Amino acid sequence: MRADTQNTVEEIRKSLALLAQRLDWETAEHRLEEFNARVEDPDLWNDAANAQKLMRERQALVDSIDVYKGIEQELSDNIELIELGEMEDDAEVVSEAETALKALAEKAAKKEIEALLNGEADANDTFLEINSGAGGTESCDWASMLARMYVRWAEKKGYKVELQSESAGEEAGIKSASYKISGHNAYGWLKSESGVHRLVRISPYDSAARRHTSFSSVWVYPVVDDNIEIEVNPADIRVDTYRSSGAGGQHVNTTDSAVRITHAPTGIVVTSSEKSQHQNRDIAMKALKSRLYQMELEKRTASIQEAHEAKGDAGWGNQIRSYVLQPYQMVKDLRTNVETSDTQGVLDGDLDQFMAATLAMDVAGKSRGEAQAEA
Repeated sequence: MRADTQNTVEEIRKSLALLAQRLDWETAEHRLEEFNARVEDPDLWNDAANAQKLMRERQALVDSIDVYKGIEQELSDNIELIELGEMEDDAEVVSEAETALKALAEKAAKKEIEALLNGEADANDTFLEINSGAGGTESCDWASMLARMYVRWAEKKGYKVELQSESAGEEAGIKSASYKISGHNAYGWLKSESGVHRLVRISPYDSAARRHTSFSSVWVYPVVDDNIEIEVNPADIRVDTYRSSGAGGQHVNTTDSAVRITHAPTGIVVTSSEKSQHQNRDIAMKALKSRLYQMELEKRTASIQEAHEAKGDAGWGNQIRSYVLQPYQMVKDLRTNVETSDTQGVLDGDLDQFMAATLAMDVAGKSRGEAQAEA
């Protein structure tokens, strides 16, 4: 076997080792047997919510086991083909198997990253909020660019994107926008995007064509699962209705149907500006519960809490990522040092490399923290 092919095989084996570790492979089959026994219980569906949760957990385990076994079997099959091809001096068979191994290595690496998405709410749908920061019109335009970037990213993932509310900038772009993004692991992927994003470019709004720096903030929090109970005291909230001030088109309301809910104990404010006031109240309450749930998650997870506190105001010194379009082309994540010169690709939604690196860093940090705690 050629050296480069052997390296590919080793990469796949390393991915399998991580998958096995995250899956707790030694107990996986036994846990599946336990799930199967509980599924066969005739009283299971007496509690529909718990039954659905059990079925989701079982299916996630089945999928993980199938992925691991599938990669393991494909690896073994292609190694055998290469050995057979070399014995019979069949270069075509060897070449086909080597090509298949390269594709398998990419698949295994992708599954390796997905295996890191095992946090309490990682599998949930998510809310994504974008707010313009320091920089006036420039920042409003930057906020609209970020909104487009995340919508493109979500569409590439096959996720459903729903605009919840939007406030137009005075001259261009948006002051703020809120989206609900639905799909498996939507929150797990996007949670690392919370923070301040910095843009450096030649301003299209500056007649002197000077370079400007703009900031916008992103906040991501999970949609609360039906199985998670979050109680909101009606005395703690204020509900206001108002006329939407959107940029135009289908999202503009002609009546005072938009809803704003303010949660007094925390200061959280959520809005929704669809056509129906009843629908807006329901959407805003769900968003409020999700925000409260996110706060609870932050209390339990030190790394998330630290990242949230570090986010700060949308201005100098608080950014997590810089997007430089002038005088050179570079997007750099300041937490992981991952960078690329393909700025257009990033602005078109190619964000996985940044998300994966931050996710891996967070998991490594938690592992170190757990080890120190045990010591």
